[in-house]
Amino acid sequence: MYAVGRLFTTIALLVVARSQDASGWAGAHPSYWEFTGIFWDADWYRQAAENLYPAELPRGEDGLVQQNVWAFFPLFPLLVRALMTVTGGPWQVVAPLTATVLGAVAAVVVHRLVTEGAPRAVAARPGLPLATVTLLAVFPTSPVLQVGYTESLALLLVALALLTLVRRQYLLCGLVVVLLGFTRAVALPMAVVVGVHLLVRWWHARRGEDRLASRDVGGLLVLGGAAVVSGVAWPTICGWVTGVPDGYLQTQEAWRGVREVTPFGAWGYVSQFWFGDRAPWVLLAAFAFVAAVLVVPAAWRLGRELHAWSAAYVLYIAAVVEPGSSMARFLLLAFPLGAVTAGVVTRPPAARRLWLAGVVVLMLVLQLVWIWNFWRLTPPTGWPP
Repeated sequence: MYAVGRLFTTIALLVVARSQDASGWAGAHPSYWEFTGIFWDADWYRQAAENLYPAELPRGEDGLVQQNVWAFFPLFPLLVRALMTVTGGPWQVVAPLTATVLGAVAAVVVHRLVTEGAPRAVAARPGLPLATVTLLAVFPTSPVLQVGYTESLALLLVALALLTLVRRQYLLCGLVVVLLGFTRAVALPMAVVVGVHLLVRWWHARRGEDRLASRDVGGLLVLGGAAVVSGVAWPTICGWVTGVPDGYLQTQEAWRGVREVTPFGAWGYVSQFWFGDRAPWVLLAAFAFVAAVLVVPAAWRLGRELHAWSAAYVLYIAAVVEPGSSMARFLLLAFPLGAVTAGVVTRPPAARRLWLAGVVVLMLVLQLVWIWNFWRLTPPTGWPP
């Protein structure tokens, strides 16, 4: 199912590339490798792979930090850099291929995670693991799983961290969480999941349904601490190398419509820009919808770890990410919600299949809309600078 999803996306990208005008990245009608390897953030990751990270933050005439490569975490570009060295291949070929393969491995891990981590949901809706992978593979922003972006690696590490946590392999989970901290800025919500896991184990131990040894408590406390440290490691390194303690934060501000990063603050001015006086009602409806998704029976049937990750991660990105096209891309990592979506209809079998087919068709249509409107670039002259 992952391969089928990627085949659909590949065809869509090739067709849309024929309508792509010349840009600062490539000429008109770029090849598949150019379209997936050097467009948008893929070019920033290319710069990280080829030139590494600068010791000084670039500043404009106004003294403010400009957009720069420190905003892009190092594990994926350094992995591709190593593969480029071994194979001799260029970034625009090696990076999309690496992302596609990592996405395939992630799909297998997601399938296993849903099987082991959500047994009640699987019992209520047979075939749920495969249905989850299917929805992940056709998600509207799933094209980023085969471009020179870090989403595939982040997806793999998040799924692997949750799987090892479910299996109580805390040492291995800690290693994965550390790697996650150098892949995407998503390690902090994993600390919440670890805390929920510990509380659930403690509760079951009190009731005599589980045994919580001191060694397990210590391992989970260390794991939670590792998630917190991992969540701030890259910003700390950025500050240390550049000599600007909040250099990472200033770098992130360079991408904002308003140069400030405050929890949930961006929702105000972005929603006002798009919806005017209706903005409060639109925001209320959006948050009500997300809350409903997290409390429907299909969500509660998920394992505690998958449910906690979905809630913590969605709340986290709502707090720190400016609403926009990137928000839809970030929702890929909330993949347990795919299990919730597929598990809404549990019987009869014909209704399950019809529901899943309808959701798949809708997502594929939205994927075409996303590629045409967000990946295809109609640039002003000389853009990007």
